[in-house]
Amino acid sequence: MNKFSFVLLIILVVLGQSCSEGEPKNMATQQAPSIPILEVPNKTLTGYDSYPASLEGVVSSSVRAKVSGYITQVLVDEGEAVKKGQALFKLETQSLDADAAAAKANVAAAKVDVDKLKPLVEKGIIGSVQLKTAEARYNQALATYNSISANIDYATIKSPVSGHVGAIPYRQGALVSPTDPLTTVSQVDNVFAFFAMNEKEYLNMLQITPGENLDEKLKNMEEVELELVNGQIYSYKGKIKTVTGQVNPSTGTVNFRATFPNPNRLLAHGNSGKIRIPKIYENKPIVPEASIFEQQGKTYLYKVSEDAVVEEVLIKVEAKVGQFLVVEEGLNQGDKIVYQGIDKVRGEMKISPRLVPFDSVAGKLKVAFK
Repeated sequence: MNKFSFVLLIILVVLGQSCSEGEPKNMATQQAPSIPILEVPNKTLTGYDSYPASLEGVVSSSVRAKVSGYITQVLVDEGEAVKKGQALFKLETQSLDADAAAAKANVAAAKVDVDKLKPLVEKGIIGSVQLKTAEARYNQALATYNSISANIDYATIKSPVSGHVGAIPYRQGALVSPTDPLTTVSQVDNVFAFFAMNEKEYLNMLQITPGENLDEKLKNMEEVELELVNGQIYSYKGKIKTVTGQVNPSTGTVNFRATFPNPNRLLAHGNSGKIRIPKIYENKPIVPEASIFEQQGKTYLYKVSEDAVVEEVLIKVEAKVGQFLVVEEGLNQGDKIVYQGIDKVRGEMKISPRLVPFDSVAGKLKVAFK
């Protein structure tokens, strides 16, 4: 190797070492990613506790036949408005009509016997025993006729109340008996919503509701909402009217009844839904759901220090409202947290923070705060 080649080799070795020494610094610079962060605010917002509910008309009467028979006519249709006493169904009465004719003839014959014996008794020609026997036969014949006539009347099934007709499961030609419900007539200008909550929830609600006793607390309870089965919120709010005040030992729940107006008859007897009871969280730390992660059933997020180093922090969540979480413990107003990209960071990692205004986040998620 000549002198020139030796000098060139030394230069290449020195340059290689210099590049190797500078590489960690460049990599360290590349390891501080730009991460969007938020400053945690205190906000007031309204959440809702939901409970499954079943709906019934304020008046709901089951319609049944009083006698067995075949349906010959269905005089109304499902959903039709009817008045109390209006005919709904007719049953076959052919055999009853024949029985009624025979019974009526027996009444007439017995009446003839009575009328014939009365003057004879009055004149003393015969004793009164024969007349009393004839009168007994007459009364028995009349009772039989009245019973058959009543059954003929029962064959016309009438509405027990004014309201709207429900489902009609039996049609013309069906054989029905008094045990078969033919339909339901309900008054649905207002509807009842029945629901239940557990003992703890019940006591918590009573404690935050003003009033000296249960009656006063019922009057002061917030209006409730009804979520329909399609996920839409019913346009009218309801009011809790009654509560059992007793815990069902088999279910551990307390039963409630709320009343909703139903002027458009959108709600029907037998519908279901969810009762939504408002719950206000005042001046609480709020964070987006996208900023948290869970491990072994616990909730964490990354808090950002003044020198832009992230720290894994355990928080206690009080409630979830939409896409935001109400924080009970672990954060304070003014703390900065990683907003998005939690999968790109880890504890004790330095980042290049990019502050995102909280109002812009709330606007995108369409949540209104007070």
